[in-house]
Amino acid sequence: MNRLAARYVVLVFLAALAGGVRAEEKKTETSSPKQKITTFLMFEGKAEEAMKFYMSLFKDSKIVSMSKYGKEGPGPEGTVMHAIFTLDGQEFMAIDSPAKHGFTFTASMSLYVNCATKDEIDTLYKKLSEGGKVFMELGKYPFSERFGWVSDKFGVAWQLTLAK
Repeated sequence: MNRLAARYVVLVFLAALAGGVRAEEKKTETSSPKQKITTFLMFEGKAEEAMKFYMSLFKDSKIVSMSKYGKEGPGPEGTVMHAIFTLDGQEFMAIDSPAKHGFTFTASMSLYVNCATKDEIDTLYKKLSEGGKVFMELGKYPFSERFGWVSDKFGVAWQLTLAK
């Protein structure tokens, strides 16, 4: 990564931290305590599309806040500068990085989902694997009655298990 890209990543990270502080300040007395660790997803032009896709799969999901790049950049106008969203009440952050990187998501870091029903795991597996990759077919394993591991069309890895 060149120096300009590295500086930009630091600036985006600092903006994300500032965004997290602002979101925390907006909490009301009835809101739950802010989680200490938040998954941060960096896309290249697909952040909003990915967030909307994920929110369509999980209940209690919403965009908490989102800012987009304007004409002045540094990212393409209309792409996500910083967003906070929830999936089933769990908070995530996302950005569209204008800097091109020599890396993307990796299966060694995945989102692990405990599914309550067979229908839930079957539906998530089907929708998340569509256009992505299957690492472990949905099936019975020594550690789970029903388990599957996939990466979605955006490259984010998901491990799905049927909760006992």
